[in-house]
Amino acid sequence: MDFTLPDDLRMWRDAVLDFAAKELRPRVEALAEANQLNWDAIRKGAELGLMSMTVPEAYGGMELDTLGLVLALEALGWGDPGTALTIEAHNCLGIEPVVRFGTEAQKQTWLPQVVTGERLAALALTEPHTGSDLQGIRTRAVREGETWVLTGQKMWITNADAAAFIVVLARTRPERSSRSLSMFLVPRDAEGVYVGPPERKMGLWTSHSHAVTLDHVRLPADALLGEEGRGLHQTLEVLDGGRIGIAALAVGLAQAAMEEARAYAQVREAFGKPIAQFQAIQFMLADMATAIHAARLMTYQAAWLRDQGMPYTQAASMAKLFASEMAERVARDAIQIHGGYGYSREYPVERLYRDARLMTIGEGTSEIQRLIIARRLLQGELPRIGLL
Repeated sequence: MDFTLPDDLRMWRDAVLDFAAKELRPRVEALAEANQLNWDAIRKGAELGLMSMTVPEAYGGMELDTLGLVLALEALGWGDPGTALTIEAHNCLGIEPVVRFGTEAQKQTWLPQVVTGERLAALALTEPHTGSDLQGIRTRAVREGETWVLTGQKMWITNADAAAFIVVLARTRPERSSRSLSMFLVPRDAEGVYVGPPERKMGLWTSHSHAVTLDHVRLPADALLGEEGRGLHQTLEVLDGGRIGIAALAVGLAQAAMEEARAYAQVREAFGKPIAQFQAIQFMLADMATAIHAARLMTYQAAWLRDQGMPYTQAASMAKLFASEMAERVARDAIQIHGGYGYSREYPVERLYRDARLMTIGEGTSEIQRLIIARRLLQGELPRIGLL
């Protein structure tokens, strides 16, 4: 079994790592404190292909496979988890539904608008009273002749204010069933679309999430994305891929936290010697490295399964569950190694710990991942041995 990355993917990973080191890391603390997106990096990243990773070449994109996407998101998560989340949500949540379910006309209209780094893409699922329970969505889409009228509220929508379009999941049938929801392509600038200010969040301050109000937004019939009544199935398919992206981001974040802890342990002295020489610190670092390595392998395997066209839902949930919880533990232990300094904003580990907290919530909580894994286990689906 060969775990060596092909030359093209290795060069791609190195290019994104270099980008993250030069364009993200030097500015992350200042931009986070100012609650600002790193627009300079987003625009420069577009030139590298970061804003079009999931877009087919025919529409100006990179058309990367999932492993290529994962390598980039891991590197970006290492540089700045907030900007990484902005780019992950843009590619994996906003663009992906258009690529997978859009008509040729929809792709030609919208994809070229979101590959330049000037405008973003967003997906609107969560509502004030509905998070994990997608079938509880209250946003309505009513057909009036050749027009759809959308009314409702969405919450925690990443990239909404800067989006060219927002993919909205809405109820097209009153009953609670698997065929009651549909997806719609909603222009950000459409009349009746109101986007609130950035939410005040615990972390990830270089990524913005917003409340979105849809007040009788009138859309043409061809704003329907995919088949009417298939919105729930389409959403679950998109989230499966997005979970691999979040897992990769979490791995990169954890890598950054471990590197900070290792560097600090080698210069901080206690009892006359660097604390890295104490077994308690060495064990913490060893556990970090081992957990990161395991999460990375799980994430790469899930990406590989998806690229091979094999079932990957369970693998994606496992990778997301393990990597997100691992990242929080690693960031916590990095603070512990720093001691009191780790609790201050003087050192990056304080920010990384806050940034890590979302990973177990966004794109399906840890509890939802455990439900998915358990249900598939009980249905007889066992984790694949040897990637086969």
